[in-house]
Amino acid sequence: MTGASDTTAPQATPVPTEGARAATLHVPVLLDEVLEALAPRSGGRYLDGTVGLGGHSAAIMERIGPDGELCCLDRDTAALAHARQRLAPWGGRVHFFHTRYADFEAALDQLGWDKVDGALIDIGVSSMQIDSAERGFSFHADGPLDMRMDQDGDEAPAAKLVNRATVDVLKDIIRRYGEDPMAGRIARAIVDARAAGPIETTAQLAAIVDRAYPAKWRATSRNHPATRTFQALRMAVNDELGQLERFLDRILDRLNPGGRLAVITFHSLEDRIVKHRLRDESQGCVCPRTVSRCECGHKARVDVLTRKPVTASEAELARNSRAASAKLRAAERLAEGQAPRPRRRNKYAPEGRDAAEGDAS
Repeated sequence: MTGASDTTAPQATPVPTEGARAATLHVPVLLDEVLEALAPRSGGRYLDGTVGLGGHSAAIMERIGPDGELCCLDRDTAALAHARQRLAPWGGRVHFFHTRYADFEAALDQLGWDKVDGALIDIGVSSMQIDSAERGFSFHADGPLDMRMDQDGDEAPAAKLVNRATVDVLKDIIRRYGEDPMAGRIARAIVDARAAGPIETTAQLAAIVDRAYPAKWRATSRNHPATRTFQALRMAVNDELGQLERFLDRILDRLNPGGRLAVITFHSLEDRIVKHRLRDESQGCVCPRTVSRCECGHKARVDVLTRKPVTASEAELARNSRAASAKLRAAERLAEGQAPRPRRRNKYAPEGRDAAEGDAS
């Protein structure tokens, strides 16, 4: 853990005008759907593993009464400062930790919490991070090639990866995390370009990727050619899939029976991990079909609440176009020996709002 708990009433932290305005205007994605999935109860203890600007957390605190508590984590110190300000009205019932959500157990242990009644992670990049050129997440404004969620942590910035990785490593990252068919051409273009001097800014990298794309592809592409490369590098720099895997490995052991887990993803690879993990944890025997008698002893641990991922409504998309790729999946922790309920339609998505199951196969 990289920071200590703040269990006293958080003090309002002076923030830049632009950041304060972002916190004030911030509307969390899929808010109503998250609240219905988590079903926060009065007096409960909850975990927000990616507090960000505090929008989801504030809504949870409004529903858990005067005895409820919330543990808030984030890798981004700037986001934590905004969250402390936004959640200050709830004083010492909100606990803040500067840490990765995969390391949530250390935070719970420090608070003396064995289990929680609900856990949420929203693992997209925040609008504040995207819109801050100095963070290096976007090519829409020139800035240093950084991309670290935690600029105070031990992760190396994207510039180091771009300027030192071999062509094979770059190709693998762009293909695996960006799913870009031009991964090989892009990797070779990066290595060729850095031979003339280091690649240090987002504009430099975006231009290199743009030139690497065939002209016909550039003309017909819906997005900028660099979109997938930037996504892939960000995911590699911050070990995003590894963080998700480690979180899912441990969170069910720290949920009370009846406790809810809600996960919002913005990438097909992330959604696929969540989908498959919840599916496996909702089953009993997971032995291969060739085995005639169960040898694994696996018991169902969750009831999956979202048969298909929940996506943003048309009304939400009209307010926030960045919610278009958000997908919510949720599950409820079963008590020992309790069986999952029979399969049913996704109750958290209004008619016609279920995303196609094939999208996340």
